[in-house]
Amino acid sequence: MSEAMFRLDGKVALVTGAAGGFGTAISVALARQGADVALSDRPGVSLDEAAAKVATHGHRVATLAIDICDLAAIRDGVAAAERDLGSIDILVNNAGINRPAAGLEVTEANWDAVFDTNVKGQFFMAQAVASPMIARGWGRIIFLSSQSGLVAIAGQPVYCSSKAAVILLAKTLAVEWAKHGVTVNAIAPTFVETGLTRARLANQAFRQSVIDRIPAGKLALPEDVAAAATYLASPEAGMVTGTVLSVDGGWTAV
Repeated sequence: MSEAMFRLDGKVALVTGAAGGFGTAISVALARQGADVALSDRPGVSLDEAAAKVATHGHRVATLAIDICDLAAIRDGVAAAERDLGSIDILVNNAGINRPAAGLEVTEANWDAVFDTNVKGQFFMAQAVASPMIARGWGRIIFLSSQSGLVAIAGQPVYCSSKAAVILLAKTLAVEWAKHGVTVNAIAPTFVETGLTRARLANQAFRQSVIDRIPAGKLALPEDVAAAATYLASPEAGMVTGTVLSVDGGWTAV
């Protein structure tokens, strides 16, 4: 094992949903460890601020517009990343949405939007990068799930179901691709104040109810999730595949 652990020098990472929150924090963390990073987000979403933060670490940065609900856009985006930076060694499947609704209020459009992004989109992103990784005998694919994929959260049946599906998707692909040197894992964070959660956490009663359920007594930070992603992306995690790394301050342990 090298003295400088978790280094990613010479590696190329692609991070989806990179314009803010987890995506920016993960992109910065990977660049800090030496990776060149392709940042992607939906068309029309600015990646300038995220790219500027990543660029401070002195490695190559590319920005891409990829709607992960559009399979042609996925193929074109991956091809563009490879043209700009080279073969993709690390995929962080971070892009996702939440449309909170109680069970009796869920519509077909709500269900389809969440599953098309959180499950279908993440799967086809993984598929798009996997074949070259398998051919080279090395790759890291990291899915962003949630503690909501491990425990039920009232008012979130669609989101919880989608994040549970992500976990089994990661495990299945891990089993298929392990013999080729490609690891596939999932990260399951607790509540973090990001664009997806900020409005709900602004309700102080709800915020306190969340904190009361976390044994660590605090929300997680994007940087906590980024640290987990950096480990799973590293050479040192070569024997870690098909796992769910909970970053939840102990929520799912009780």
